[in-house]
Amino acid sequence: MKILLLGANGQVGWETARQARLRGLNLIALQRHQCDITDHNTVLQRVRDISPSVVVNAAAYTAVDQAENEQALAYAVNRDAPAGIARACAAHLIPLLHISTDYVFDGGQETPYIETDPVNPLNAYGLSKWQGEEAIREYLAQHIILRTSWVYGAHGNNFVKTIIRLAKEREVLRIVDDQWGCPTPTTDIASTLLNLCERLSRSDAVSLSWGTYHYAGAPATTWFRFAEKIIRQAEQCVSLRLKQLIPITTEEYPTLAMRSKYTVLNCEKIVTGLGIGLPDWENSLNSLIHADILNGA
Repeated sequence: MKILLLGANGQVGWETARQARLRGLNLIALQRHQCDITDHNTVLQRVRDISPSVVVNAAAYTAVDQAENEQALAYAVNRDAPAGIARACAAHLIPLLHISTDYVFDGGQETPYIETDPVNPLNAYGLSKWQGEEAIREYLAQHIILRTSWVYGAHGNNFVKTIIRLAKEREVLRIVDDQWGCPTPTTDIASTLLNLCERLSRSDAVSLSWGTYHYAGAPATTWFRFAEKIIRQAEQCVSLRLKQLIPITTEEYPTLAMRSKYTVLNCEKIVTGLGIGLPDWENSLNSLIHADILNGA
């Protein structure tokens, strides 16, 4: 089995490449300078030359607010590039694993979203990711799209690192407490991606059902409660200046891009359909903070 990983320097890509090395898998990890996914001819050439058993697309434009002012770039990376990758895979009969987001939903319902619930993105980032999903569905039947949420890990920028940094600098932090979602560690996303890749190389590949799946941590929480957990762990092993966390509403923290107040994902389909367990983000958070983030990983 040969795996082609695109977006190798992002949060998920970096962790996927790290775990593949530990497993001794034959994974070719390409960063942007090695394969610009917005250049469709380059993508087609890389897929043809490498001839992988499966392609994993972990590349994305993820700056939610910045996407409002850089919509052309966001759509090039999140919509047009997946379309080109899917076409390249289709040309060589190669399956594709792709990462998407809970931001395709508008937060209008009060129960966890299933894969078939209507989408209604509230911002350019969410819409670009949704249109990327649709492009993959149009061009390639053999695909698995993993929608995940609130991603954090040892590599790259994320909420966990931001909270720890700010807690070292400030005495008071005001955190939104009316947006609900599911923190998801990159360690678990990467493990799931590689497990799916390995299944594709075995006889039980025929049991895989292509399509869209939700994969996110449990239990659901708010940004404020997530921050409380982060601080509680971080203060055990590092000196923090922070004295008070204050819960606020979305309206009290205006952002350029609109945010959904409820994007909790129902992940029953991936558990029952593919036999994949869900991450306990609190346990993963504890390990990450103590083993990686506070050690400068």
